[in-house]
Amino acid sequence: MPTLRELLADGRVHLFDGAMGTMLYGRGVFLNICYDELNLRQPDLIREIHREYVRAGAEILETNTFGANPRKLAQHGLGAETERINRAAAELARAAAGSRAAVAGAIGPLGIRIEPFGETSVAEARADFARQVAGLLEGGVDGFILETFSDVEELRAALEAVRGLTDLPVIAQMTVGTDGRTHYGTEPAVFGPMLEAMGADVIGVNCSVGPHGVLEAVEQLAAVVSKPISAQPNAGLPRDVGDRKIYMASPEYMGSYAKRIVEAGARFVGGCCGTTPEHIKAIAGFVQSVAPRHQSLTATAEHAAPGVPPVPLADRSLYGGKLARGEFITTVEIVPPKGVDPAPMFDQCRALKAAGVDAVNVPDGPRAQSRMGALLSGLMIEREVGLETVVHYACRDRNLLGMLSDLLGAAAAGLRNLLLVTGDPPKMGPYPDATAVFDIDAIGLTNLVARLNRGLDPGHNALGAPTKFVIGVGVNPAAPDLERELRRLHWKVDAGAEFAITQPVFDLAQLDRFLRQVESFRLPIIGGIWPLVSLRNAEFLANEVPGVTVPEEILARMRRASERGREEALAEGVAIAREMLAAVRSRLRGAQVSAPLGRVPVALDVLSP
Repeated sequence: MPTLRELLADGRVHLFDGAMGTMLYGRGVFLNICYDELNLRQPDLIREIHREYVRAGAEILETNTFGANPRKLAQHGLGAETERINRAAAELARAAAGSRAAVAGAIGPLGIRIEPFGETSVAEARADFARQVAGLLEGGVDGFILETFSDVEELRAALEAVRGLTDLPVIAQMTVGTDGRTHYGTEPAVFGPMLEAMGADVIGVNCSVGPHGVLEAVEQLAAVVSKPISAQPNAGLPRDVGDRKIYMASPEYMGSYAKRIVEAGARFVGGCCGTTPEHIKAIAGFVQSVAPRHQSLTATAEHAAPGVPPVPLADRSLYGGKLARGEFITTVEIVPPKGVDPAPMFDQCRALKAAGVDAVNVPDGPRAQSRMGALLSGLMIEREVGLETVVHYACRDRNLLGMLSDLLGAAAAGLRNLLLVTGDPPKMGPYPDATAVFDIDAIGLTNLVARLNRGLDPGHNALGAPTKFVIGVGVNPAAPDLERELRRLHWKVDAGAEFAITQPVFDLAQLDRFLRQVESFRLPIIGGIWPLVSLRNAEFLANEVPGVTVPEEILARMRRASERGREEALAEGVAIAREMLAAVRSRLRGAQVSAPLGRVPVALDVLSP
């Protein structure tokens, strides 16, 4: 019985099997069934499909465990069965392989985003993968195939989970789209050297595209890696036929392309979605007499771009310069208009510029309100008024691709200062049924912008010149779950945050406790200052705005002032804000004063000597 290690060492071309899901669907298994659980429920069916692939010429069988990780199994109530399902799958493949094939434990993505663009940590992902690895090892696999990964960092977590338990060979395969890049935009010429540096024994591509796209990816890999290359294309791209998606590439077509893929440098070939034993048999006939031609390596350093040092903070913007020099910063927050006329907003900003504020903060649809876009508003303000902006940018309304496009455009247009926020959910606003995206959160967005500042996109591809953003984040000293807030701030700082702006400060004792807890972060913090205009305004903030705490002492002051009239209430609100501003001057690196209800003169009253 050949082992995967022996197949790696002999220098010849070897065949994987084809699709398991396609075969199961063809046998009448509905798509709403957990295909991984069939290792327990219908073992004879799984074993027989493996045997069909062996009879077709497959030399490496993949276990039926692509989605058998605890995250995906939990969706079917099977998370606790992770090890058992994987062990059974390996035993079934082992029995079918006999003395004719090696067995590779198949591991696919978790189906979630991990850091730096998701909430799941690398350590958590590694632990999930390790449970799958343990079960496959118990079942007797010869090695592992990590396949259909879009995120290099998630594949790294899977590879580390394998290496933490065994030194068996690992085949590492990414998946690319019709543009030849992964979901994060990483080209084979970039991820190939990265996988090699991780210690993968075989590097390849599978799924998502047909033979033509996989051939192009193999050609790129052959130029930049020295490890053996693998390739498992789909049987073309699926077409809608009635109410089904059918893969149309014939066995002969797949076989002829497999020959070209081997000639381009691949040593391990097979099939992915849509392929059957007939496809594998045809591939075997085409490649059995072909020797792999692995091209000599070219300079890989230019592909695996490490990025460049960010532009010094002081050179990115006037705001960044003040942060770098430790000077106290004053800004005022005004919301963009609800309509299409920016003139009133310009008038407000001219008044702020005349008063000497350092910048204007432009929120991005706070409380899920529909207003003029923050990026365009900030750009118009800077060009029309000549006052720098701190543009808030929320994750709520855009996916990762849209954010990348927005940010590159903003950088080219000259915007420099960003406050990165997750964004309020639509249910808070006037369109509660609107769809939120939340593709990533503020932590992931901070990672994205910090990477752009090093001249890299999310896929580690070089962009040319780096962006020059000053990266800010939000923080709430009054968060109900302060431990979680502190953890998230730590991750934001680790991701590249260069300053933070707080929610409105009304409780100095609470602020002092918070500052002691974040002192080690060494992060410039700007305090939010909100002048209350009435008792109703104070009660609204205290009870209906998430993340804002208004102490009873402040409410009592506003209540007493309101009894004396509206003007007295406004004067008391301004007095409270001035007290907070005076207090934070010795505690913080700046103040962001809000213009309540768009009333800029009120904000200027707070800032006046």
